[in-house]
Amino acid sequence: MIKSMTGFGKATVESGDKKIIIEVKSLNSKQADISLRMPNLYKEKEMEIRNIVKNFLERGKIDMTIYFDNADSEKDVSVNQNVVEQYFKQMLDVAAHLGVETNNNEILQTIMRFPDTLKQKTEELDEREWEKLRTGIEKALEENDKFRIQEGKVLIKDILHRIQLIEEFASEVPQYEDRRIEGVRQRLLEKMKEWNEIQNIDQNRLEQEIIYYLEKLDITEEKVRLANHCRYFAETAEKEEAPGRKLGFIAQEIGREINTMGSKANDHDIQKLVVRMKDELEKIKEQSLNIL
Repeated sequence: MIKSMTGFGKATVESGDKKIIIEVKSLNSKQADISLRMPNLYKEKEMEIRNIVKNFLERGKIDMTIYFDNADSEKDVSVNQNVVEQYFKQMLDVAAHLGVETNNNEILQTIMRFPDTLKQKTEELDEREWEKLRTGIEKALEENDKFRIQEGKVLIKDILHRIQLIEEFASEVPQYEDRRIEGVRQRLLEKMKEWNEIQNIDQNRLEQEIIYYLEKLDITEEKVRLANHCRYFAETAEKEEAPGRKLGFIAQEIGREINTMGSKANDHDIQKLVVRMKDELEKIKEQSLNIL
């Protein structure tokens, strides 16, 4: 089944008074490039989460964000009373030593900006919350995968249509070949008349040069290989699970045959068809980059 690497998935789970939201976005990439943003509480499970993501989505630039619906859920903060009292006493002592009038409210406001006046309670991740989080992650990844499948259907439909167009353009080439061959024949005859006026021509060498020239202009092999590559492209897209890289390689081979056909053609109508085939192939290459 063809999948795009573009996808989005979202899931929400509840654990106690927490509402945990998981979002997964993915784009195309040659490798599995995973970026995780999550509360410190879940950092100990980072490697396990990465493995879950990679097993589900395989490849792509993947951004996963885990956050609490209420931002205060992560912060359980209290005043560090002992530290505040020490700061306050020292401020009063300094003020008395300097003979400065003091305002207790202003001193307290100043102290609360100092380091360590607030402390955040460290919460440990229990197994029940982890299982709920894991379930939410898998659900978000499944949603992302469904999105990828849907995008993949649209993507491969368009790509195969363009492969069909290349085949249609290639099928129009033979109608111009008789005229092309006749043009080559006329040019050779004119050249041979010039050569006949020259004495001491090596006839064997002349025949070899003519054969070599004709072989260089023959595009039969290119047409056959192009047809085979197009057929192989369609078969690979229909039968293989994750053919993205393979389709890219086949597209390169298709391009090679089209380019060779264009360089050998020596005919403006065939060149027009070659340009149209190249145009469709560039669109195929671009879209193939997004196939898993």
